[in-house]
Amino acid sequence: MTDPHGFLRGLFDTAVAAADPLRRVPEFLPDPPRGRVIVVGAGKASARMAQAVERAWHGRVEGLVVTRYGHAVPCEHIEIVEAAHPVPDDAGQRAARRILDLAASAGPEDLVLALMSGGGSSLLALPADGITLRDKQELNTALLRSGASISEMNLVRKHLSAVKAGRLAAAAFPARTVGLLMSDVPGDDPGVIASGPTVAEPSTPAQALAVLDGYRIDAPGARA
Repeated sequence: MTDPHGFLRGLFDTAVAAADPLRRVPEFLPDPPRGRVIVVGAGKASARMAQAVERAWHGRVEGLVVTRYGHAVPCEHIEIVEAAHPVPDDAGQRAARRILDLAASAGPEDLVLALMSGGGSSLLALPADGITLRDKQELNTALLRSGASISEMNLVRKHLSAVKAGRLAAAAFPARTVGLLMSDVPGDDPGVIASGPTVAEPSTPAQALAVLDGYRIDAPGARA
């Protein structure tokens, strides 16, 4: 092989092209509803996914997705906002609140189309009651330094969130919610991708605490 760098770069570019949302998303779009189509989403690929929806959808769409700083792309009807990753910031918290409110505004004849990809856990930063954004920032930083797997980190994040672990879909009920997920996690578990905003969660708070104990990380409020 005379050009191993070029060969490997070609493999990488081919893999990225095969996963391009503009290519992959249209074939998985659901049938249109009688009511509104509300697009929400979070992740490093979510803006590109929203762009793919707009280009392929026959009819009106509206909504909001949050992506990492520097990852926005032009959309006409779906608002794109940027926030911090991997440690959440206030922009992500505001976006998550608006996304939850949009889902909650859906009626029984509406469709909530949830576009989730890697990075969504940090970008959907809406703390549960009793938890502050600062708590989440400190905990995220500790988890990232701990060596915990992405599955372990997201298990903890789910139990500190007002939007993850199926809570986004719960807010949208009785509307139909369809999740389109782009995975960057081993095993492609839908409940791990972006911490599963549209996926029911079987784990318990005790299991989340066990992860923190295993890495000697204080739970939020433990130092008070």
